[in-house]
Amino acid sequence: MYDAGLPFNCVNYKTFDKFIEAVGQYGPGMKPPSYHEVRVTHLKKEVKKMDQIIEEHKVEWNKFGCSIMMDKWTTQNGKMIINVLVNSPRRSVFLESHDASNSSTDGSKMYSLFRNTIDKIGKANVVQVVTDNASENVSAGKMMEAIYPNIYWTPCAAHCINLMFGDIFKENPYALVFIKAVKVYAYISQRPLLLNLMRKFTKERNLVRPAKTRFATTFLTLHSFYLQKANLRKLVLSTEWKDNKYAKEAAGKEAAKVLIAPSFWNDVVRALKVGGPLIRVLRMVDGEKKPPMGYLYEAMDRAKESIAASFDGNVRKYEKVFEIIDTRWNNQLHRPLHTAGHLLNSGLFYKNTSDETLDSEVWIGYHACLEKLIPNSATIDLIGEEFGKYSQADGLFGLPVAIRARDKRSPDYRGVPEVSHGPPTRKIPWAMHGSENKA
Repeated sequence: MYDAGLPFNCVNYKTFDKFIEAVGQYGPGMKPPSYHEVRVTHLKKEVKKMDQIIEEHKVEWNKFGCSIMMDKWTTQNGKMIINVLVNSPRRSVFLESHDASNSSTDGSKMYSLFRNTIDKIGKANVVQVVTDNASENVSAGKMMEAIYPNIYWTPCAAHCINLMFGDIFKENPYALVFIKAVKVYAYISQRPLLLNLMRKFTKERNLVRPAKTRFATTFLTLHSFYLQKANLRKLVLSTEWKDNKYAKEAAGKEAAKVLIAPSFWNDVVRALKVGGPLIRVLRMVDGEKKPPMGYLYEAMDRAKESIAASFDGNVRKYEKVFEIIDTRWNNQLHRPLHTAGHLLNSGLFYKNTSDETLDSEVWIGYHACLEKLIPNSATIDLIGEEFGKYSQADGLFGLPVAIRARDKRSPDYRGVPEVSHGPPTRKIPWAMHGSENKA
């Protein structure tokens, strides 16, 4: 490892354990593979194995439909790479990557990538294409939906919520308190003497570093300040701080003034009241525990309710925040797939039905999905009959085991038979596996 410069975390890979075990089982005299074997022979075998895995995934795509996810990122050497993944009930699989370094990724070029990927998978199998909210992706999404009227373009939920944070922290008092926190962080972290002194008071805990493009870190930065509030105040009031040469500088005095001021901490609390519920939604859509499509609509409603409750219903204190959330939600994040996923999530559906909280927006989104994804009207009518049983918890839906599973299992359509009446049509069991968080 040291000789080849391998990263130390490679020992945490499951394949490392298998490698060591295989060598140990062979015993003395094992001949290592040659450079050619590693570079050509074994690599071809591994590619063939991956192709077989892709073929297994294709069975799921053909049966249940799938989501195409595209993730654009920049490498350390400046190359722009677009990764293409496909998500289905069999989980996500990497399909291919494209080097976009030598050509600007404008709308037409992104549309061309959308089209090529859809044609490769089969347009009858694709439910949605998921990307971030970059302008070229928005443009490409519109072009794609015009050519493929039965496929959705869906913006990445995690990216949309991250942009909500960015919009909120442009407004005061959130912008002002974050600027103050960044100045304090920068002043302390850029001076080793102050940084080590701070760690002494915080018991080796560091503050979260703010990031320029991941706006949700604004919340994490302020939260780390809040957790260390007492220790940071002790720091700037201590003899060690006062005797330090940096503390006598104008910027040092300003940092101490910020950390002592009650108004700064009051604004930190106010920012956390707004950011806390949104960060919970972000963690849900950016996590691996359950497919988020059937939970996002409810989660956003609960986030807004939590923000309002934290301000005791004083609309004046959070109305601007709600305007920002609603703008992003209505213009970008809110999609018929989310409302349909909400409706088909039995853990939420039966609770909301009893509370009579399902509004027309949910039903409109659900029927919009049916019209878009199921071109055959006879099949839509058949689905309506089945939905009647679902809504009334009749038949299998009313069995004790199904009732117990409502809150214990995430929606999963594997094993559900396809509708076989009428001519061949698009796949039905799609809604819960639109993993828009992966983009």
